Amino acid sequence: MFAEAVERAKEHFGKLMEEQLARVEKMKSAPPWTDYSKLERVKIGIAGGDGIGPIICEQTRRVVEHMLKGEVKEGRVEFVDIKGLTIENRYKHKQAVPDDVLEQIKQCHVIIKGPTETPKSGDPRGELESANVTLRRALDLFANVRPVKVPEKDIDWMFFRENTEGEYVLGSQGIHVSDDLGVDFKVITTQGTERIARAAFEYAKKQEIDRVTVVTKANVVKTTDGKFSKIVHEIKEEYPNVNLDEWYIDIMTAKLIDPRRRTQFRVFVMPNLYGDIITDEAAQIQGGVGTAGSANIGRRYAMFEAIHGSGTRMVEEGRARYADPRSMMRAAIMMMEHVGFERRARILEMAMDACAAENKVVCTGRKDGATAEQVADYVIEMIEDPELESRCQSVAKG
Repeated sequence: MFAEAVERAKEHFGKLMEEQLARVEKMKSAPPWTDYSKLERVKIGIAGGDGIGPIICEQTRRVVEHMLKGEVKEGRVEFVDIKGLTIENRYKHKQAVPDDVLEQIKQCHVIIKGPTETPKSGDPRGELESANVTLRRALDLFANVRPVKVPEKDIDWMFFRENTEGEYVLGSQGIHVSDDLGVDFKVITTQGTERIARAAFEYAKKQEIDRVTVVTKANVVKTTDGKFSKIVHEIKEEYPNVNLDEWYIDIMTAKLIDPRRRTQFRVFVMPNLYGDIITDEAAQIQGGVGTAGSANIGRRYAMFEAIHGSGTRMVEEGRARYADPRSMMRAAIMMMEHVGFERRARILEMAMDACAAENKVVCTGRKDGATAEQVADYVIEMIEDPELESRCQSVAKG
């Protein structure tokens, strides 16, 4: 029995390694970056997802369409509705992302995606891999980029989380070697680490930030985290004007809530799981996961989304219309920046900051708060305010 279990595990591991080595070769021949300035028309896909996703996506679309109405009229921007990225349809096809849905997504240059439900292990409906993980892998969206700003606390952070490796790349392909032994896998590659490290350093260089912080647990997880750490230090040599320091994930979570230390950090780079954990903590400091958006960037495609879940309980309790769409709108800011509408992105960011400072329309997730539609109305009203910039300057001054 012991020998048979070992042989099964060896066979399983061998197949996984063949797949990962093939992935490495594919990364070595990556396509060029999409140049959005050369596109006749930018196609923006809207995929509502599950739970509250369709509601917050709809209101975010209203805001973005309002801001880009001129480009839409001229045919320079097209919004595309992506159908079928729902838990029901995914179970129907027994695929994390059904083939026809993936093809719809690939016809777009960027997508605004609502949260999607990921069933936990043992769900009576059956096993189903994360749609997010599947999309990141299928579209090679290797950089998860998440900004967190709290001006009154002097916090201005940008997180670069590796998106296609770590514990998540083989998250559904672990093995029960025996009834008593389960094993999962962590994957770190040279190519995957180099590209996320360069993304972080390039951002720091462009923004004239003189410090990048790499977060690992390389003192214990020596092979994979050790490799990640080593490569980031090697990439740093290409950026002599940017300093690099390294923190372990456990103490890093503590330092983010240390008022004396946290303001010293600006740009972070880290493997997948640590980035997932620490960016949720950072979002909570900002005001909750409902306030934070994220970008998933690859050379050819990009996906923009909220960092929170699908809020199925809100739907079950009839509270979905009261969902807070600000996280999705924050993601839309990043989307507009990414495709070249920097000025419009800045206006939306100012409008949202002004709305947050004035706090006239507040989402609570319940009937005592605003609806997602009311929040969008408020943001659009602020966008149209000719005094918007001066109001934001007043907010910044205190």
